[in-house]
Amino acid sequence: ADNIIISTGASARLLGLDTEVELMGYGVSACATCDGFFFKEKEVLVVGGGDSAAEEAIFLTKFASRVTIIHRRDELRASKIMQDRVLENKKIEIMWNSAIEDIIGSKDTGVTGAVIRDTVSNDTREISCDGIFMAIGHVPNTVVFKDQLDLDDKGYIITKPGTTNTNISGVFACGD
Repeated sequence: ADNIIISTGASARLLGLDTEVELMGYGVSACATCDGFFFKEKEVLVVGGGDSAAEEAIFLTKFASRVTIIHRRDELRASKIMQDRVLENKKIEIMWNSAIEDIIGSKDTGVTGAVIRDTVSNDTREISCDGIFMAIGHVPNTVVFKDQLDLDDKGYIITKPGTTNTNISGVFACGD
């Protein structure tokens, strides 16, 4: 080829739980716009504290009866405007200083709950929910280009400012 365009995208960052993988598509999702419709009048959790989590939570309020953000810290990392939108939305609650330790459910029942750990006290408790949306960032699908193209410390392809040019002539990168 004379030129190559790389647009391999990124994959959702996950928690690394066995149940998360097992229940992906059975109540666990990484895409509110893809799967939100399936949670009409249901209670869902959104994991994360950045802009992605805030956007997912706000979007899910169109369908879900209640959205709870699970965040491991005591403040959101989202931009001020996104924080304000989340905090003003009556359908959104936040569980501060919390992390998901496990997901409860099966392929037959779907997600029925989660085990939540308090990041301050380390106490755990079970809560009920119908779905869990992961919004803790993305990992670029660029490992195949390691040692061939210039990548930043997160693995994203570095392009020349204002262009889609990579460090190799005729190879271009596009996307997020």
